[in-house]
Amino acid sequence: MTRTLTYGQAIAEATVQCMEADPSIVVAGQNVDDHKGSYGTTREAFLRFGAGRVIDTPNSETAVAGICVGAADQGMRPLVVHTRADFMFLAMDAMINLASKWRYMYGNQNGVPVVMRGVVGRGWGQGATHSQSLHATFGHFPGLYVAAPASAADAKGLLVSALQADTPVVLMENRSLYPVQGEVPEEAVPVPFGVGRIARHGTDVTVVAASLMVHEAERAAALLAEQGISVEVVDVRSIRPLDEDLICESVARTGRVVVADTSWARYGFSAEVAAVIAERIPAELRAPVRRVTPPDCPAPVSWPLEEAFHPSARSIAGACLDLLGENAVAVPALTGVDAGFIGPY
Repeated sequence: MTRTLTYGQAIAEATVQCMEADPSIVVAGQNVDDHKGSYGTTREAFLRFGAGRVIDTPNSETAVAGICVGAADQGMRPLVVHTRADFMFLAMDAMINLASKWRYMYGNQNGVPVVMRGVVGRGWGQGATHSQSLHATFGHFPGLYVAAPASAADAKGLLVSALQADTPVVLMENRSLYPVQGEVPEEAVPVPFGVGRIARHGTDVTVVAASLMVHEAERAAALLAEQGISVEVVDVRSIRPLDEDLICESVARTGRVVVADTSWARYGFSAEVAAVIAERIPAELRAPVRRVTPPDCPAPVSWPLEEAFHPSARSIAGACLDLLGENAVAVPALTGVDAGFIGPY
């Protein structure tokens, strides 16, 4: 059974259902008990379980990460919420040097089941230190699972998987997706890490994307379909492990690929996808891999500058046309998926 929920409602439901099923799960983070409840994702859990299990924390991400990793090692399942993922840099020592490595260093068969949610994405002109996407940064390290769900169903299902796993997990959520609606199972159905999905079938070019860029890719595909161009959209869901087979199978069918990402091209998610394709199926490519990413500089301040800085359906469509030799076809200006966001929290 499914029904329509927003992305934020799906996360809230997964949190409550998993906490009901497992008393070892606790939620921690700044303002998780606030009336807005981390974009509405923690409010229901606070009302249901109270301050004993939904814990407002001080502005000390380093200490909170260390406490929660230690609690996970001792049998708890902390779910840590970072309403700005940029501050997860302060939690990286505990997650990378401790949580991700203990299973390997000490033969710990149970792992360290700590889950961190990080909210990413542009907003109302937040500038260089509040507009970063860290999925590739965390995805670099063995021992962590990293995912960036695009749909409401996957936002719920991947969180369920994370809260049932014995591996430390980082979930990146683009703030622009919280109001996006979709069909979501009523039950706490897990979505496995490392398994992507075809969001839209096509034959002329593949767009590989995650999170918000899946929606921008689908909008670009709809626009190009009006011009007789068929675009396949691959939603990887999981950054680590990565569904290499799905990506390569799609690119082998179309012969052309655009990788769209909210973070920079250098050493990032788009670079990893391009490398996988180059290593596994180079002979299948009819054109070089194209990447659509922000410019190689920090994010600017102000809404108009952010609109110009971040990739969009228009830039994805332009890259697809370029690969197909259709440069003369005009791509109209499009309003971004997140144009309705007025921030904060």
